[in-house]
Amino acid sequence: MMSETNVLTKKERVIVYIDGFNLYFGMLEAGLDYCKWLDLILLSNNLLQSNQVLVEVKYFTSRVSNNPEKQKRQNTYIEALEAIDVNIFFGNYQSDKIECKRCQNVWPKFNEKMTDVNIATQILIDAYQDKYDMAMLISGDSDLVPPMRAVHEIFKNKRVFAAFPPKRHNQSVSLVAKGSLTIGRKKLVDSQFQLEVIKKDGYVLKKPKHWS
Repeated sequence: MMSETNVLTKKERVIVYIDGFNLYFGMLEAGLDYCKWLDLILLSNNLLQSNQVLVEVKYFTSRVSNNPEKQKRQNTYIEALEAIDVNIFFGNYQSDKIECKRCQNVWPKFNEKMTDVNIATQILIDAYQDKYDMAMLISGDSDLVPPMRAVHEIFKNKRVFAAFPPKRHNQSVSLVAKGSLTIGRKKLVDSQFQLEVIKKDGYVLKKPKHWS
């Protein structure tokens, strides 16, 4: 008599790479600023299929400067993400200026540096170390097309999937990605932190008032 065998379907391992500023400004442009208190682990799980398992979430951002209130809100959010074990990678937030040659007025301009390089580096390192089967990229930045293409060319059994933030769909990214979607309002609304997040040391973080 033959013994019964259970056939287990191996789940696709997923690491999520989030371009913080691309997501943030996409939500603002879409009028979804009330979704800033976003639980990125919950969002990532809400974007996965039943045959997939979340391995890790990596969040790429830069610390804002020259605005104490914004800095305080960002610090609170970063601490909330660290409390749920999101891995955070920092680039640089550089101050520049725009000058009107006609009227001689000067306006400050801020540029984020290093995020696309940091994302590209992590996606390739993690592929080389066989940490994922699918990399989910939450960004619409076309600068990330080369590392996406490199993963597909070098690691034939891996794929990069694009999850576009609101208002950030990019055709060049979509053409290279092996699968894509646009994150809708409901996914963001359903992926919010509770009003309070407890850090590992017991300290209670509260949702910034301006984010209500």
